[in-house]
Amino acid sequence: MQHEKPTTRVAILAFPASTASVIYGLYDLFMSAGRDYEYVTGRAPLPGLIRPQVVGASEMSIQNGVRIAPEVGLRGLAVPDVLCIPEVVSTPDESIEDRFAAECAWVKHCYAQGAIIATACTGTYILAASGILQGEEATTHWAFCDAMQQRYPDVRVKARNALVFAGPGQRLVMAGGGTSWLDLGLYLIARMVNIDTAMNTARVNLIDWHHAGQQPFAIVTGTRHCADAVVERCQSWAAEHFHEASPVAGMVALSGLPERTFKRRFKAAAGMAPLEYVHALRLEHAKHLLETTPEPVEGIAVDVGYEDAAFFNRLFRRKVRLTPGQYRRRFGGLRTALQERLG
Repeated sequence: MQHEKPTTRVAILAFPASTASVIYGLYDLFMSAGRDYEYVTGRAPLPGLIRPQVVGASEMSIQNGVRIAPEVGLRGLAVPDVLCIPEVVSTPDESIEDRFAAECAWVKHCYAQGAIIATACTGTYILAASGILQGEEATTHWAFCDAMQQRYPDVRVKARNALVFAGPGQRLVMAGGGTSWLDLGLYLIARMVNIDTAMNTARVNLIDWHHAGQQPFAIVTGTRHCADAVVERCQSWAAEHFHEASPVAGMVALSGLPERTFKRRFKAAAGMAPLEYVHALRLEHAKHLLETTPEPVEGIAVDVGYEDAAFFNRLFRRKVRLTPGQYRRRFGGLRTALQERLG
């Protein structure tokens, strides 16, 4: 029977840079498992499948002014079966090692004692800061992936993935940004209890899995800050002229540099080659047109600078992980639904 498994003890770590939505969202999701679907379908609930607890160093004010009193402190707490770490609200380049030294030490201790460590969004930074991720694959919010790779070069960051598993026994489970913590919660329910319970929890809570990962939501151009004034000027020019023929040649001319020097300098500053940057600008504009207009895909390809619609389709699918048609149905439909609700 489903409820014959021993209760899984889950600790959800709270700290000042975390948010209530993830902490209590995971808490409520775990409490829902084996209970809510059974209630609405007239079945007997299965109590005691998962016992979540909010843990933290002390009572605190977290992000957005929410006051939180952890149920259990870090000192003297028995190592849980699963430790969930919510996001760290910070800028991509901000150092967190000194801010959360106690939390990092406790996470490292739990992992050494055999706990599954699961992170949501930028909570992966806690793992990296504690040294657990050395040589491992990881993911985090798409806007932080480049910065994380630069800060922790021995971590293999998978920017496209909504979920990544790593470490011995896959005891490191990392979710990408935003609401991918829902994917994390469902996966953990499936792993700790069984797939049927996870599916029923998803049904009663109307949760849709992020099948395509987080890449469809990401900004294709990335978020890396450019400190090179010449390259920044060329980027600004490209933002207005990306749809024209030969925009890379236009940037080279604007820079006043030899072509090879410009391309090397651009990649060092922007993190991608000039042509790759132009492709990214074109795809971002194509995404906007797909969301906001009924224009045929072939016309959008021409509008953003591609005469070959087949090439545009292949490039879009490779970079966004959806075809243009799939992207339009997913995000254009969402935009339309919101507009209709707003009147």
